[in-house]
Amino acid sequence: AAVVLALCVIGFGGFFAAQSKAEQMVTLNGQSIADMTDDEITNYLDLHEKEAEDRKLRLAADGVDVTLDLDELGAKLDRSYIDDELHLVGRRGLPWQRVADVVTTLTQGKDVPLAIAVDDEKLDKALADVHDKYDKDPQNAYAYVKDDQKTVAIEDAKDRIVINTDKLKNAVTAELHTGRTDTLDVPVDSREGADIKADDLKDIDTVLSYYTTHFDDTNPDRNVNIRLAQKRLNHAVVMAQKDFSFNKYVGTRTPDKGYKQAPSYFENKLEQSTGGGVCQVSSTLYNAVVFAGLKSTERHAHSYEPSYVTPGEDAAVSYGGPDFKFVNNSEYPLAIKASFSASDRKLTIALYGVPILKEGVKIRMSSEKTGEIDPPSAVYTEDGSLQPNQEVQTKAATPGSRWSTDLVTYENDKEVSREFFHNSSYRGKAAQIKRNSSATVATNATEATAAAESTAAETNAANESTAAHETTTAAPSSPGGETKAPTTTAAESNEGPQETTPEPEETNPVVEANGPGSN
Repeated sequence: AAVVLALCVIGFGGFFAAQSKAEQMVTLNGQSIADMTDDEITNYLDLHEKEAEDRKLRLAADGVDVTLDLDELGAKLDRSYIDDELHLVGRRGLPWQRVADVVTTLTQGKDVPLAIAVDDEKLDKALADVHDKYDKDPQNAYAYVKDDQKTVAIEDAKDRIVINTDKLKNAVTAELHTGRTDTLDVPVDSREGADIKADDLKDIDTVLSYYTTHFDDTNPDRNVNIRLAQKRLNHAVVMAQKDFSFNKYVGTRTPDKGYKQAPSYFENKLEQSTGGGVCQVSSTLYNAVVFAGLKSTERHAHSYEPSYVTPGEDAAVSYGGPDFKFVNNSEYPLAIKASFSASDRKLTIALYGVPILKEGVKIRMSSEKTGEIDPPSAVYTEDGSLQPNQEVQTKAATPGSRWSTDLVTYENDKEVSREFFHNSSYRGKAAQIKRNSSATVATNATEATAAAESTAAETNAANESTAAHETTTAAPSSPGGETKAPTTTAAESNEGPQETTPEPEETNPVVEANGPGSN
């Protein structure tokens, strides 16, 4: 057929006559241009330019759904391409290709689309952003509370999806050159699935408990540490009958992870340590765990009274040392929601799952101070600027304390049982005293400093304490039922830094909890 048509072309006066006839059969976006001047074609394109700029292109695949705004990509009609397609019929390529172009146009016609071109650099950036959006570590499914603050819903898992941006760019460019903006299939090189899917959490339907503690702005680095631990803990899932370790899940608190130096106590001394403040997160979680009716299996009191929870209701942690652990003693998964509000200076941890306690029953801790512990001997600092034998107390001694904590069960807001839970002991703090034990007044700063360092070192060495804090090693396995008093052991002082808030300590912490018996 092609040979016959080629002979016909010769019969009609040669190739060029056929070429001219073919050009008359070309249409632009379905409209004949045979009777249109070049200016009229330009005006037609001008009218459709804005339409091209306003169009969108959807990119989709399983787990991928992105819409590109062509205006943001600098979209314009590709007028150079359109002009060539309109006027260069049979004028490009080898001779046989030119003949084929004319023959095809004569037999099938040719419609030139309103091809769209975009800025190449902007397209590259947009596709790189799409790639980076999905090329992330898989995200497990998690539970959350809807805007009504009542309904628990499940957000599905997100896989790690590696998109082939080179193939995608070619597909986008080709699609736009057709003048169409249909949905494009995204080419995917690989996928990595999340460990926990929405179906794993389908039974979760209730807020079991929540607990809130407060912090202030006096130590921003401490708050950074709280925030990092909160973010790591957020959306954690504990499957039925499985154990949870705070240290294992949150991981090391090191500078490479963003943790800062903040005050913490170690061996009776206030020191700056990386990760100071994380204990507020573990203590907040501890209260939420107890309130939900879950079983705590390891809990340590701090060396000194905490300020953000009632003494006896804290849970000290230090990676490689004291840990907070509990077991999900229910038959369903447990989801942890941890939130941090810088504006309200609040840390809240909520637990979602299937109720463990029967309706109307709530469990709280009730702690009472049962005694005091003598503070360590005063710490003296030499100050040669004082008069001979003069002493000035710069900070009064604070006695330590002993606390007894009960587990209290309420039914319909009425107390129905109270059982011993655990004991906790906290060290006191030594008085700080400046003195001049010499017979003269220092004449310069060097003498005064040397005397101060010598005396402080001697006093601190004498005050090394072997006092231990109490450690809860077991908790009731069936809240509301028969409970055995947990055993306690002395935690050695070399277990690692025990974190708390910087001085001064608050004696009446402000806490929030859902239900009666909260402090």
